[in-house]
Amino acid sequence: MSGGAVAGLIASGAFAVLALFGCFVLLKLGRIFDEAAARVRQTGLVIDEGTARVRQAGATVDEVNVALAHVNKELDRVDAITANVQSITTNVSSLTSLFAATLGGPMVRVAAFSYGVRKAAAKRTRSEVESRVRTQLRTEKATRRGGGAAPGGDGSPLAQATGTAGGSRGGH
Repeated sequence: MSGGAVAGLIASGAFAVLALFGCFVLLKLGRIFDEAAARVRQTGLVIDEGTARVRQAGATVDEVNVALAHVNKELDRVDAITANVQSITTNVSSLTSLFAATLGGPMVRVAAFSYGVRKAAAKRTRSEVESRVRTQLRTEKATRRGGGAAPGGDGSPLAQATGTAGGSRGGH
C-alpha cells in the first residue's frame, strides 16, 4: 500500500467517524426537537384549558351581572315598599296626635271625675262606718251605766259596725 492509499484510508475512516458523530448529533438534536414539540403541545393544551376557564369565568360574570340586575329590581321594589311604610307611619302618627288632641282632654277629665267619685264614695263609706262605730260606743257606754247588755250579740262596736255581731270573742 502506498502512502496515498493509507492517506485515503485514514481520510475515509475520519470521514466515517465524522459521519457517525454527525448522525449521533442529529439523533440527539432530533430528540431535543421532539421534546420541544411535546412541550409546545403541552403548552397549547394548558393554554386551551386556560382559555376555557377564562370563557367559563366570563359566563359566570355574565350570570352574576344578570343576578345583580334582578337584585337591583327587587331593591327598587323594596325602596317603594319602604317609602309606602314610611308614609303610613307618618299618617298613623298624625292620626294618633289628632286623637290625643281631640279625645285626650275629655278623657283626662272623665278619668279625674271618676277618681273623685271613687274617693268620695270611699270617704262616705268610711264616714258611715265611723258613725256606726261611734253610735255603738255610745250605746255600750250607756248600757254599762245602766247595767244591761247591748242587744245584738257580743256588743263590740266593730262587730256591730261590720255586721258580724254574735260571733265568738277572741277566736283569732
